Amino acid sequence: MIKTLHAIFDGKVLRPEGSVDLDVGKHYVLTVERTIEAKASRKQPPYPLTQILDIATDVGVDDLSTRHDWYAHGRRDDEKQ
Repeated sequence: MIKTLHAIFDGKVLRPEGSVDLDVGKHYVLTVERTIEAKASRKQPPYPLTQILDIATDVGVDDLSTRHDWYAHGRRDDEKQ
């Protein structure tokens, strides 16, 4: 689940500017980005690897790059087609 929330830091905690649809008592990982920096970064074209990272999905396969043919086509690199 990915959500974008806008919050204000009061010196001790982040206070959401609006309502949040999160489960109470659960742990969450936050990525913090200042609004000014976010607006400035939109003026530049995004870095291509950042775009790839945004759409990448972890499929849980550790050797996908070395055994791509086997996963994609059901054969090893050294087997004849």
